[in-house]
Amino acid sequence: MKKKISQFILKIMGWKMGNVIPEIPKCVIAVAPHTSNQDFIMGKLAYTALGRTANFLIKKSWFVFPFNLFFNSIGGIPVDRDRRTSITEKMAVEFEKRDKFQLALTPEGTRKRVKKWKKGFYFIALKAEVPIVLVALDYGTKTVSFLDTFYPTGDFDSDIKIIRSKYNHIEAKNPKNFVKTV
Repeated sequence: MKKKISQFILKIMGWKMGNVIPEIPKCVIAVAPHTSNQDFIMGKLAYTALGRTANFLIKKSWFVFPFNLFFNSIGGIPVDRDRRTSITEKMAVEFEKRDKFQLALTPEGTRKRVKKWKKGFYFIALKAEVPIVLVALDYGTKTVSFLDTFYPTGDFDSDIKIIRSKYNHIEAKNPKNFVKTV
């Protein structure tokens, strides 16, 4: 039911699916560009329209009644940014415990213009020994596409250049907030 409803909503909003890869049971999903609150909605709708479910990290402050019920139901995982705990370690443990775990993250970490992407998505995948599925939200063509499946090598500086270059042709909701690579 969720799948059909999500497909219908995407269609009436004028969005379509581009390239889609087979489902990978354990992966980090890097969704970019992230320049608007609408990105979460589009990404969640698109993934649900495929009949897939991904978890995502969200500030612990959002996990108060009644919002906690909603975020739990759609795969939210609360994160306490004030505590000195390793999210990378916690997520690696989650990958180890589960037969299927797909974690969607926005590498930019914010909707604001940033030159450097956060490293967390990369190091979670590296520590958990899972691939990074690169997903793009292209507002120019109203298309959600799977760009590639990337296996981190451990050389963050080299790998991030390759990963970011895959998004150079993508148009963000707010283009001025998306820094493309050369």
